[in-house]
Amino acid sequence: MSTGPWTDEENDLIVVDYFTMLADDVAGRPYSKSDHNRRMLEKIDRSRKSVEFKHQNISAVLKGLGEDWIPGYKPAFHFQASLVDAVARWLARNPHWLARKPNMSTKSALREPSSIWIGPPPTHSNQPPPQELEQTLHIARKFDVAARDERNRVLGRAGEERVLEHEHAALIGAGRDDLARKIRWVANEDGDGLGYDVASFTSDGRSRLIEVKTTNGWERTPFEITRNELAVAEERRSEWCLFRLWNFSREPKAFELYPPLDAHVSLTATTFQASFG
Repeated sequence: MSTGPWTDEENDLIVVDYFTMLADDVAGRPYSKSDHNRRMLEKIDRSRKSVEFKHQNISAVLKGLGEDWIPGYKPAFHFQASLVDAVARWLARNPHWLARKPNMSTKSALREPSSIWIGPPPTHSNQPPPQELEQTLHIARKFDVAARDERNRVLGRAGEERVLEHEHAALIGAGRDDLARKIRWVANEDGDGLGYDVASFTSDGRSRLIEVKTTNGWERTPFEITRNELAVAEERRSEWCLFRLWNFSREPKAFELYPPLDAHVSLTATTFQASFG
């Protein structure tokens, strides 16, 4: 039985198996981890414990890539760089995965107005252990996850639509049906150049300009903020809000950021990229 570093062939085999399980898990289809592991042991000369741990390593890689992972395989770090390459190869061969539409639970939420759980933003005090955080963010930077998500219009539009429903539900719940009727999806109606996506209101009638940033991964997945968005945030401080949607492919959660954003962003060549490390 092999105990050395995993080969590219072994990594490719287990990554394919992992995504097969993940697709079933996201879709709510039943599957057996034991059956998958048994079949994997028939293909590679590794121990069951080694296979189980490698599945946890893949979860950690996906966490770094800002993607969903199998909840039953808790991310385990300190993995080989070759595993990151194997996951990247699978995603390159299966571009539909990153461009997939939200799952049925999210679609149902779009049809029925409902509020999104909004919690506090990440802080230094609640960040993961330094080595885990650095390895996760290193993967995100290497594969430019922030820019990738910014270009993913399927994900972006679905997130904006979900926030529209959230704002409607919040105002109706506050007895402000009149304001709920006035909410506008400006990114859809007027284009992306205004520096915000949704024009809504607070329950007391004040303007609420919402820029939506959506990812499927955890709350610390980097995301991009354009210079125009930052300029509008600065000019309209009392109205502008960044609505950060995460865990979108399963059960959308969110936090909000308000100007000034200096404490949350770092400058790059053409954009500002959020950072909570």
